[in-house]
Formats: sequence, structure tokens, C-alpha cells
Amino acid sequence: MKYIVGIFLFLGVAFNDLSAQEVTSEYKTSFGIKSLPGGLSYKHFIKEDHALEGLFYFDRQNTRVTGLYEFHYPIYNVLEGLKWYIGGGAHISKWTNIYKSRNPTRTNNNQLGIGLDGVIGVDYKVDALPINISFDWQPSLNILGYTYYEGLTWGGVAIRYTF
Repeated sequence: MKYIVGIFLFLGVAFNDLSAQEVTSEYKTSFGIKSLPGGLSYKHFIKEDHALEGLFYFDRQNTRVTGLYEFHYPIYNVLEGLKWYIGGGAHISKWTNIYKSRNPTRTNNNQLGIGLDGVIGVDYKVDALPINISFDWQPSLNILGYTYYEGLTWGGVAIRYTF
């Protein structure tokens, strides 16, 4: 909870600089929070339609770092700043003892997990504000530590401050 309060404080301070930047329907970099299960998101466009997204998820059962490479495509004649994207990447995670006790057959007594991720979603940059909102689905296949597929656990809604 302290992390989320800190993020909102950061965003509040950042909003004080609105007059110093040009606000458009495009953005280069964004930072904020993402649900499902809950964490931090940092997205940076390396080309006009190619972005890298780093995710840091954390809860009482798991800490996970994910890196994604995303291809963004405009959705014409709908809404300025609305795009859809698709991509993939990898993750590394560390299960806590709480997770291991609740899922004894999933961890193989190993606390480390490594796997592959896909992502598909929509991304909207609010034209009048330095805010980006996205909604995506991020299926995940854990390969090392314990092999399993998670289709409904990762993804969600992200709200980010754009630079």
C-alpha cells in the first residue's frame, strides 16, 4: 500500500509541471501503475511504433520482473491517440514461502521461476493531459522452476504519467 501511495504522490508532483510541457496524443515515455495483480509499469518507445515495457509486480506471494517488446498500430477513425499493440517477452519471478505453502505442487521447492510472456491490448494517450491508459492481456508460460501456463492472471489496466 505504501508503494501505491508513493506513486500517487509522485504523479501529483509531476502534474505541477504540466505548463512546462507540450501535451499531445503521442508520448515517448510513461511510468505508472498496472493492475492484475498490481505493480509498476515503465514504457518507452524506441521507434514510433515499437516500445519496450518493463513491469515490476509484487505481492505477498510473488515478486516478478517482466520485459516486453511491443508493436503499436493506430486504430483509425475511432479516437485520436488510440492504438492496439501486440508483443512478447520474458519474466523472472521469486515465490515467497506463503506461495510455496499454498501451492506445494507448483514450486518444486524452488523459489525462482523463469518464463515467456505474450501481450495484446489497447493503449490510449489522453490528448489534453500527460496521462496514458492501457488495457491488455498477458498470457504467461513459466518454463523453469515449475512449468505451467497462466492465461488469466497477468495483464489488466495501466495508468501512467507520460513524459
